Amino acid sequence: MDNKSEIQTERAKGFVTDRIWDFFCSLKLAIGTLILLALTSIIGTVIEQGKTPEEMAAKHGWNLEFLNFLDKSINAFDMYHSWWFLSLMGLFAVNLICCSIKRFPHVWKTVNEPKLVGAEGLFRTLSNVEEVVVQKGSIDEVRDKAVAFLGGKFVAPRVTEQDGTIYLYAEKGAWSRFGVYVTHASILIIFIGAAIGNVWGYKAFVNIVEGSAVDQVWPRGGKEPIKLDFAVRCDNFDVEFYDGSQRPKEFSSDLVVLENGQEVLKKKIEVNDPLTYKGITFYQSSYGPAGDATFRFRIRERATGQTIEATARQGEHVPLPGGASFAVTNFAESYDRFGPAVQMHVNTPGGRHGNPFIVLQNYPDFDAQRGGEYIFSLLGYQQRFYTGLQVAKDPGVWVVWLGCFLMVIGSCGAFFLSHRRLWVTIQPLTKGVGVKLGGSAHRNQPAFALFFDSLRKDLNATLSGN
Repeated sequence: MDNKSEIQTERAKGFVTDRIWDFFCSLKLAIGTLILLALTSIIGTVIEQGKTPEEMAAKHGWNLEFLNFLDKSINAFDMYHSWWFLSLMGLFAVNLICCSIKRFPHVWKTVNEPKLVGAEGLFRTLSNVEEVVVQKGSIDEVRDKAVAFLGGKFVAPRVTEQDGTIYLYAEKGAWSRFGVYVTHASILIIFIGAAIGNVWGYKAFVNIVEGSAVDQVWPRGGKEPIKLDFAVRCDNFDVEFYDGSQRPKEFSSDLVVLENGQEVLKKKIEVNDPLTYKGITFYQSSYGPAGDATFRFRIRERATGQTIEATARQGEHVPLPGGASFAVTNFAESYDRFGPAVQMHVNTPGGRHGNPFIVLQNYPDFDAQRGGEYIFSLLGYQQRFYTGLQVAKDPGVWVVWLGCFLMVIGSCGAFFLSHRRLWVTIQPLTKGVGVKLGGSAHRNQPAFALFFDSLRKDLNATLSGN
């Protein structure tokens, strides 16, 4: 009784273990996990990642309480680092591993221990079969013709002799069967590279004012800055606009990497042409003015013709001869296709503001038409900018690239190549020699059927001596 109970218990354990193993090996699990990952990626694209609930509420006017709930419950604004997304990735990885382990031994045996003998039972399983009776020649002569034929049309076969019957076996593309496993391995390698990047890498940003340097960056969604073991200086920033508009056409930054106060690397970066140093990449992302611009004016007093030069910052009141003053109130780098322009006004000695007027840099005599006591010409301006840089450190990027390379190789092997096998049985008959040809391919059956049809016709012609 006890033995019977133990046997039943062992069977029950085995049943449960088999069910769990089949679950992790199932195609349904793979498809379901892929669908969930795809949906998650779509949601992660729609919902901006790396933002705080407060930023999202201010930008889109969404309910802050609901956004806080999403953030705390499913980590909606950093979902690619959430426990549930990483669990999905892990489940998909386990599914790939289990599927590979389950099917790999059979494929390995098929490739390394092929069936060299084309028995009658084997031919009944093949959909491509041809039988020929050769009336002339001995069995050895027929064998030699068949070996030479396969060597020329396909590949040199392996010859086996048993009980007076000769068996030929030839194959091509046997290793293409492993393409799917290379693809599986590549996906796992990409996962590992992504995990390395998530754990030891970061994405951050930094703004550098022209002429200044920084040695730390600010992570997305983080509070504490990340210290670099080198400094980055912006020597110059350039921006080019489309004609007649303020839309930037192209902008770039001249960056210098400093270590211990010494310049070790210089590069002019543009959009899609970043600077990389010690595994940290700086991408050109944005820009903006840093402080007020400084303007240079030539001022001529209409009555006396006396000319002076003066500099002014936006909003600053600059004195004029006779007790008056002027101030710049606005500035445009391209004013209605006329080039750089300022809006300004002149104050009376008593401090009363005059009417605003426009001064154009490209037209020095334009202000003379205004008829004011002072004639202003804009000689130039100096506006410092800051360059906005996205900063990324991803030590797993080369692992990901390796995975992508293997995925291309594995996919080509899995989808564009096939394992083609041919069996030939040569045996003596009462009258003549019987030859049976059979073949199969594990992929792209229609193409192999056309190949086999051509092959059997050529074999008939060769053996009959035509």
